[in-house]
Amino acid sequence: MTGREVGVRVSGEDIERWLMERVAYYLETPVGEIDPEVSLAEYGLESVYAFALCGDIEDKLGVTVEPTLVWDVDTVAALTVHLAGLAAELPSV
Repeated sequence: MTGREVGVRVSGEDIERWLMERVAYYLETPVGEIDPEVSLAEYGLESVYAFALCGDIEDKLGVTVEPTLVWDVDTVAALTVHLAGLAAELPSV
C-alpha cells in the first residue's frame, strides 16, 4: 500500500498488513513476529515511534489522527478497525 489512490477503498486487511509492517520497522523486528492482538506497549513501542506512526497513517490513508491514537487503541487489530472506519467515511477522490 503506497498511499490512497483515486477512487480506491482500502481494505481492513491491507491496513492491518501495512500497520504490521510499519510497527515491525519501528521495532526493528521481523513482521512475522508482530501479533495484531498484542498491546503495542507490550512490544515496547516508544512514544516517538508511535507519534511517527500517526504521521505515517495520515500520509497513507489521508485521515487526520490524534498523536495519542496508538496508545488509545493499543493493538494493531484495534487500530485497524478504527482506521478502516475512518477510511470508509472518506469520500472517493
